[in-house]
Amino acid sequence: MKFTALVAIIEDKDEEVAIDVAKEAGAGGVTIIHGKNIGLEEKKVFFGLTLEENVSVLLFVLPAKLSMKVMKALRVKFDLDNAKNGGLVFTLPLSHVAGLDTNELHKFENDIKSML
Repeated sequence: MKFTALVAIIEDKDEEVAIDVAKEAGAGGVTIIHGKNIGLEEKKVFFGLTLEENVSVLLFVLPAKLSMKVMKALRVKFDLDNAKNGGLVFTLPLSHVAGLDTNELHKFENDIKSML
């Protein structure tokens, strides 16, 4: 089974919804990294403090056949084709993977079989 890393960068406030959407589309476990988004435009300053957008980086390891289904669900839910919404989703191919839960692997196999 070939695997893909799906990375979704979304606003912190949408983190739980994004995880639920991804899981409904077939994703399993997720690693969450918190960060700040610094774009090209200058950020607003309020009482001397720069207001930066807090974001969540969601990292999923998925079978390649399932990754596009999860990506599409996130694109639709958060209207990611509209650049003004500030989200980003992309995939990276993985050559070698170790440490996946065997229960999750069986879930992936069943999800892929149901897609066929």
